[in-house]
Amino acid sequence: MIMYKSKNPDLTKIDGFEWDEGNSLKNKIKHDVESKECEEVFLNEPLRFFDDDIHSGNEKRYGVLGKTNNGRKLTMFFTIRKYKIRVISAYDQGKNDRKIYALVEVEFEKIGK
Repeated sequence: MIMYKSKNPDLTKIDGFEWDEGNSLKNKIKHDVESKECEEVFLNEPLRFFDDDIHSGNEKRYGVLGKTNNGRKLTMFFTIRKYKIRVISAYDQGKNDRKIYALVEVEFEKIGK
């Protein structure tokens, strides 16, 4: 079970994304998610970050609920390496994630963005 904590990773020093054949092709083949869509999620609001303590080993991993420029709602897991975001997995939000993200969107609209 994933715990949805509100601790946001520090993205202020991020200068791009780390893509290689392993992480870019995996998401396309397994979940039909393009690398470009993953990048778009970080540029659109609202975002809901959570710690991925279960899969964090030698490096801290995070999860994020967000949406692409076309409104596709994704759940993604990532880590930060040398000021770059490395997406580990990205897929369409499941039922529980959609419920949580819907609440996040309502709250986001209430505070006036």
